[in-house]
Amino acid sequence: MIALAALLLLQVADTVTALTVRDGDRISRVPIVFARAGRMLRADDLGAALGTKIERTGPDRLVLAAAGTSIEFTIGVPFARVGTDVTPLVPAPVASQGVVLLPVSVATDLLPRVAAGFQFDASRVELRRFRPVVASLPKKADPPLPARRPERSMTEPPERQEHVVVVDAGHGGQDRGMSGPIRGGKFRIYEADITLQVARRVRDVLQSKGVRVIMTRDRDTLIALGDRGRIANRAGGNLFISIHVNAANPRWRDPGAARGFETYFLAEAKTEDERRVEQLENEAVKYDAEVETSAGDALSFILNDMKQNEHLRESSDLAATMQRSLAKVLPGPDRGVKQAGFMVLVSAYMPAVLVEIGFGTNIPDARFMASATGQQILANTIAEAATSYLAQLERRTSVGASR
Repeated sequence: MIALAALLLLQVADTVTALTVRDGDRISRVPIVFARAGRMLRADDLGAALGTKIERTGPDRLVLAAAGTSIEFTIGVPFARVGTDVTPLVPAPVASQGVVLLPVSVATDLLPRVAAGFQFDASRVELRRFRPVVASLPKKADPPLPARRPERSMTEPPERQEHVVVVDAGHGGQDRGMSGPIRGGKFRIYEADITLQVARRVRDVLQSKGVRVIMTRDRDTLIALGDRGRIANRAGGNLFISIHVNAANPRWRDPGAARGFETYFLAEAKTEDERRVEQLENEAVKYDAEVETSAGDALSFILNDMKQNEHLRESSDLAATMQRSLAKVLPGPDRGVKQAGFMVLVSAYMPAVLVEIGFGTNIPDARFMASATGQQILANTIAEAATSYLAQLERRTSVGASR
């Protein structure tokens, strides 16, 4: 993930080096800092450009007040708090040599969404602030009420939105993924085979529930990591679910005993184990003949950042829903919801998760995943979590549209 981000930054560094902030006739330029985590802005520089100060409220906390809205940040945490709402950030704020750096998405995405009077112009890399004009105007007649929508007949079936779920079977072709178990004798499994078998069953269950399913691969073939998300985008997917098999760290005290399931969403890895799994799954990039690292224009990195940030909270919610469903039926321990920089999730602009359905290095987990019964249980549970989340998403969307 870090290598991919570095390549992106190198391609656009000479073109986009500052963010313009326009406040009426006042124009400021905020330099873009190229940090290890991504493109960042110095918090003090952004505050000065907005005509406000960033207040430190604790050793790791700071508050940006703009247009009557207070946004609270915590260093190292990929979320911002606005009142009682929590909004995801990509990447997290960092401190470097006493200077606090905020992600560029604070200006390109967060401020325009939560504070009144802000708009981001991507073509100019410009954050604009529009101040309200107060004037005494003659009172206008109230506009006519809109025509009332006719009531739906009790016998008329409700309108149903078609849902599209993209199911991604990890690895494939010459990329076999992990193999195990560690002490399995003649019994051997390969991740690419297990993920495809489970993904096909997930497809069948979802289709039986009236959900349209797109498979990134439906046979044993190699699909580039970056292409998997693009397949999902072209299909207009509502959800992206990538299925994988975990492997124990051989340096653990008893690696063959490690087992369980976990669900990831796209964000900066925080623990050593999250970084281990990230590296394990991202190693598949070595099989890609050609990795496309930019959409071909100087703004691609910023725009991708905005799109990922838009769905981060939804991805976190989807991961929690998936993990709760798996915990009800799977025999292994619940290893929880985690976050990491998986390349397969980077290019999917929708709620997206990566599910590690078990440890192929563990004999009981491996036998469960290789069995027809185990695969069907996994498929039923993953499909149940997907449809449950889609129902939640549809309810939220309908409530928002009715306001």
